Amino acid sequence: MFKRIKSDIKSVFERDPAARNTFEVLTTYPGLHAILFYRFTHWLWGKGLKWLARFISGLARWFTGVEIHPAATIGDRFFIDHGMGVVIGETAEIGDDCTLYHGVTLGGVNTSEGKRHPTLGNRVVVGAGAKVLGPIDIGHDVRIGSNAVVLKSVVCNRTVVGVPGRVIEPDKEVSSKCQEMADKIGFDAYGVTANATDPVEKAIYSLLDHIQGQDEQLAKLNAAVQELGCKDTSVKMTSLEDVVLEPNDPEQMAHIK
Repeated sequence: MFKRIKSDIKSVFERDPAARNTFEVLTTYPGLHAILFYRFTHWLWGKGLKWLARFISGLARWFTGVEIHPAATIGDRFFIDHGMGVVIGETAEIGDDCTLYHGVTLGGVNTSEGKRHPTLGNRVVVGAGAKVLGPIDIGHDVRIGSNAVVLKSVVCNRTVVGVPGRVIEPDKEVSSKCQEMADKIGFDAYGVTANATDPVEKAIYSLLDHIQGQDEQLAKLNAAVQELGCKDTSVKMTSLEDVVLEPNDPEQMAHIK
């Protein structure tokens, strides 16, 4: 247990550039305090002293703002940044080198007995306010963006954003260029990357490309019809420039209202 505590303290310096010395970390980091309380209560839980473990865990929640059930399983070098509002359920399992930010919930979606909470692999980062719910598996090196709600299992090396959580595919060329830096840093703050593609934006642009292709195809069909001696079947459509709103144009905004 003491070996794990030492590694937990060391992980703070590796992932928080604001950490200056061991005394400061031990006395001012509520996330670390919560982990230290958890390590002790988990030991008590394993010894069969379950009421005492829950009682001390309740005191730790009041003291740190972090609620970790003593029965949860947490690996080495676990780091909770800022801490306030983090909830980790009874059957949650967390691998090594994981990072959770404030407001994260590893919770359940039903009241049945047995496995109810998620399992996180190694080196998982869960961004601020994210909710990972149910007995799902989150693979190694997964990044979960801030305020995402994850209800389904995620395979390794993926980034999840949105409500409900959607897996986004990073740009392969940019990812290869950033891989060396990512390995050096070891994690992404708040579980997101600057080059992440918004899946909604990607879908909209895909639809626009599809519409453009349809317009071109219809134009070709209309030209073929005219070559056969038929009338022009084209229809005048509103130009895209005519519907673009200028946010600072009071006349357009008044028309919309």
